[in-house]
Amino acid sequence: MAWTYILECADGSFYVGSTIDLTARLAQHESGEGSRYTSRRDRLPVRLAWSGYFERIDDAFWFEKQVQGWSRAKRIALIEERWSDLPELARRPSARRGEDGDGSA
Repeated sequence: MAWTYILECADGSFYVGSTIDLTARLAQHESGEGSRYTSRRDRLPVRLAWSGYFERIDDAFWFEKQVQGWSRAKRIALIEERWSDLPELARRPSARRGEDGDGSA
């Protein structure tokens, strides 16, 4: 059993991680011992915004690395479970609907 998770930090930023024990890992983050990123005073407290279960830790780690490369908008779509928006948000901004650079929609 493994998890990929997204934390929303007090400063509004997101932290993406993976673990085999989600409860223990959240406690580490909340106590300021989870990672250098989340331990900064301006980022605490954190709250769990999203988590996904994986059968294998390597799958959870792979998804963590994938989500770390996503835009903020795409992470928010995942958190809000707007699955149909994910493919469009994966495209370059200039290639998205209505964004062809000439101002037309």
